[in-house]
Amino acid sequence: MAIMTIREALNQAMAEEMRRDTSIFLMGEEVAEYDGAYKVTKGLLKEFGPERVIDSPISEGGFAGLAVGAAMAGLRPIIEMMTWNFGIQAFDQIINHAAKMLYMSGGQFPIPAVFRGPNGAAHMLSSQHSQAYEAMLTNVPGLKVVSPGTPYDCKGLLKASIRDNNPVIFLESEMMYGFKGEVPDEEYLIPIGKGDIKRAGSDITLIAWNKRLQDALKTADILEKEGISVEVIDPRTLLPLDEELIFASVSKTHRVVIYEEAYGFASVGAQISDRIQKECFDQLDAPVTRVTQEFCHVPYNEHLESLILPDISRCVAAVKEVMYL
Repeated sequence: MAIMTIREALNQAMAEEMRRDTSIFLMGEEVAEYDGAYKVTKGLLKEFGPERVIDSPISEGGFAGLAVGAAMAGLRPIIEMMTWNFGIQAFDQIINHAAKMLYMSGGQFPIPAVFRGPNGAAHMLSSQHSQAYEAMLTNVPGLKVVSPGTPYDCKGLLKASIRDNNPVIFLESEMMYGFKGEVPDEEYLIPIGKGDIKRAGSDITLIAWNKRLQDALKTADILEKEGISVEVIDPRTLLPLDEELIFASVSKTHRVVIYEEAYGFASVGAQISDRIQKECFDQLDAPVTRVTQEFCHVPYNEHLESLILPDISRCVAAVKEVMYL
């Protein structure tokens, strides 16, 4: 096992896949000469050259559309969004073309494209740079949506996403690029749609993904000292969702808290809650509880920002509330 950051794990995944398959190319703003806005693409231009690592204009809709056409022609593009806040400019190409092309062509044109980049709030970047879009993107048939939170998962899932013949949305986090963890030296893939038990427990299930996963694990550490055993479930993939893993955990613990960064209204957590209450109703000893972002724009001010984003203290309080109902 090597210890590396999420940034390094993503970089290694792309480099390995580009060496394996010459039809893969990378495009985005500053991915080449500048080594990427967050240095995720560092060194790729030097190894693969300007025909496969391509700096784009500031035109998300343009290079997302190019990716759809390239995929139809037999290539396998990786498109980096500097942030998914800018990626909304490409939603027409992603939702109306990438997601629908296989269906509308009668199965003639698969779109093996990965659209990746940071999602959600970073720190003091204000409203237009702090939005979490997983709820919108998981509401589109034809897309797969991946949102991992460890270096191991990021590498294995990005490699699987690049090899997938469907358009994959790969959600990262600006705050997590420097997070370190173990990554195997040998090649491995993680199947899309397969969640993971990040910590076994018996009293309550805590479901979290992406950067909120680490908060969930810290929450479990805090509550263990108070005699509460928390099982932490990481879906890793939001669409398709590993419902069997979630249902099995709920059937064991009988209590659930869902911890997510997005707004609570019509969120991924709301969908998970709906599925749990339908399929595991008789197993529940308390209502499903969710910890989400407050329903307002993210302020620039550091202290105001901390008030509206979900955090460990709110997660701990939610778990205690469910435990003692």
